[in-house]
Amino acid sequence: MKTKAIYKLTIICALVMATSGLMIAQDAPKLTDPEIASVAVVANQIDIDYGKVAIKRSKNKEVTDFANRMIEDHSAVIDQAVALVTKLDVTPKDNAVSQSLMSQSKEILKKLNKVSKKDFDKTYIDNEVAYHEAVIGAVKNVLIPQAQNSELKDLLEAVLPALEAHLGHAKMAQSKISK
Repeated sequence: MKTKAIYKLTIICALVMATSGLMIAQDAPKLTDPEIASVAVVANQIDIDYGKVAIKRSKNKEVTDFANRMIEDHSAVIDQAVALVTKLDVTPKDNAVSQSLMSQSKEILKKLNKVSKKDFDKTYIDNEVAYHEAVIGAVKNVLIPQAQNSELKDLLEAVLPALEAHLGHAKMAQSKISK
């Protein structure tokens, strides 16, 4: 029993540490608008990927409803970002922050796919809480302040309330699953 509790704690800590890389981005070199666009698209795609795993693995309606909402909302943000960069004739540019996010997400996806079915829902929702907290921090403290183009900055600012709503929903689901 003690080993199982340690295993769960290790997974949760690993997920939180992996997603905290978004906050470390504050120490990253200044990002250009094409790099910010890349980070935004990558961060949204990552949550879509997490949601797809949740739909495949969970039988909990609260979790699958949340995952479907993440897929729908984050896909819409990607569509908005693509429309904006197309309008501005900007090509998102891969960078150290987006590469780090992708690398971290691969590890989290492995964990989400390997965690027991019994522990999946809690692991997924705990990750969603940590991920949204990290993304909100990165958008507020890194992406918005560094965005040079006013339309890009406006899009990032417009997305914040949805991210905060996602966090609230994830915390609500977390409290139900933790019981």
